[in-house]
Amino acid sequence: MQKRKVNIKVLIICLVIVYAVAFLGSLFTSPAINSGWYESIKPSITPPNWVFPVVWTMLFFLIGLSLYFSWIGSKNKKAKKDVISAFGLNLVLNVLWSVLYFGLKNPLYAFVEIWFLLVSIIYMVYISYRIDKKAGWLIVPYLIWVCFAMILNYLSI
Repeated sequence: MQKRKVNIKVLIICLVIVYAVAFLGSLFTSPAINSGWYESIKPSITPPNWVFPVVWTMLFFLIGLSLYFSWIGSKNKKAKKDVISAFGLNLVLNVLWSVLYFGLKNPLYAFVEIWFLLVSIIYMVYISYRIDKKAGWLIVPYLIWVCFAMILNYLSI
């Protein structure tokens, strides 16, 4: 089995895209975290506030790596198009959840939307795994975390 050389340019682009989305979502999340509104609806099983940026930083890194491995492993234009659609849709839905939950302060709408986010993550796993098994597995922690987030979201309605 031949080892592939890391395409550092593509890796950096993938990470920049993913962390740009993370930053965009944080614009809606950060101001609301310490607000009286969030404290009043936060379920008792919610981890301490400092846990979220740590976990999301790691998850976005894994998403970026998965995007990288999926992109470089794509053998044709159709596969690349599938990667763009899967990751693009997911990243848009990821930000949208932050807008709905924290920006608009509407946990009910966010709960409806998080189901679409969950389906998009499953689609990412499917597309990535077909191209490169490790790319698919890198998304699984994100899937698990969003399932936990769904519980928190539900409990905050």
